[in-house]
Amino acid sequence: MIRFTFSFHTMHASRLKVLLMLGALALGMFAGVSSYLYVEFFRPNVNAPAEGRLLYIPTGATGEEVLGSIIKSRMVKNPGAFARAARRLEYGGKIYAGCYRLTPDMGNKRLIRMLASGAQTPVAVTFQSARTRQRLAGAIARQVELDSASLLQAMTDEARANSFGFTAENFTAMFIPNTYEFYWNVSVDDFLKRMHREWERFWQSNGRDGKLNRLGLSRVEAVILASIVAEETQKVEEMPTIAGVYVNRLRRHVALQADPTVRYAMGNFSTRRVLYAHTQIQSPYNTYRRQGLPPGPICTPPPAAVDAVLSYEEHSYMFFCAKADFSGYHAFSQTFSQHVTHANAYQRALNKMRVFR
Repeated sequence: MIRFTFSFHTMHASRLKVLLMLGALALGMFAGVSSYLYVEFFRPNVNAPAEGRLLYIPTGATGEEVLGSIIKSRMVKNPGAFARAARRLEYGGKIYAGCYRLTPDMGNKRLIRMLASGAQTPVAVTFQSARTRQRLAGAIARQVELDSASLLQAMTDEARANSFGFTAENFTAMFIPNTYEFYWNVSVDDFLKRMHREWERFWQSNGRDGKLNRLGLSRVEAVILASIVAEETQKVEEMPTIAGVYVNRLRRHVALQADPTVRYAMGNFSTRRVLYAHTQIQSPYNTYRRQGLPPGPICTPPPAAVDAVLSYEEHSYMFFCAKADFSGYHAFSQTFSQHVTHANAYQRALNKMRVFR
């Protein structure tokens, strides 16, 4: 009995030891697999500063090209783990173009899932006052995937302009300088539709539409006038006074005779001195020869200039001229003789500075 009991306990201990060893082995394997999965899928692997790093995927890119770009640009710390995770998660079936923000806390799975779902990050598109369509299209195209030539073609397309209530000549009035969020791969059509929504929002806010009645101009005409005011002065506080001069001239059917329209007609914006010969240029934008407003804006005026036109100053001035001190401000006159006095002083100052063109 004693020997039998001893053998029984010995066998029991042996089995227990085996089970413990198997359990330890299983735990070890589980820990190994967990560690492997963590490294392959979940451990942060993005090489980026705290604010993140942007990845741009162009339209038409393949999965292989995207992965190659990420690895070549050293956007991931462990390229091998990233490539294996991409294969296991079958990335590459459908590629979504766009801009994606990669943050340092991202593991491979999270990164790949973001790319595979097309969860891109909007980009801020900012454009200021631009004197030509070409410059405007170029400024926008540098910030998104849009081709500037395609955008420029759309800006000059009569049918497309008409669909938004504009003409090809005044279509750029719809582009209100500001900062907007777009998806990087926005299409030309979607870009224009968004600009039209912003145009409507702009006019429906701050009582702007209501102020048009006092002004006696349409939305587009107000922007065209604002473009001239914006080119006349950088002094925002002076804009309502200058706008008032032009409103007075429009109402009395007197030619605006605005020098900036002559520069626009010439296509030469560096001309500091507008000469008589320049004012004789044949162009619908030359307000020395053509009465009323030009057919389109001579720049994309900032909102401050539009608001200055809508809140124009009521006065009896009919003329203004740059001051001879080159301060950027203007001298205003009610009569032509007063204006000639100010203009002569400015001309003498230009001569003294040897500015002849």
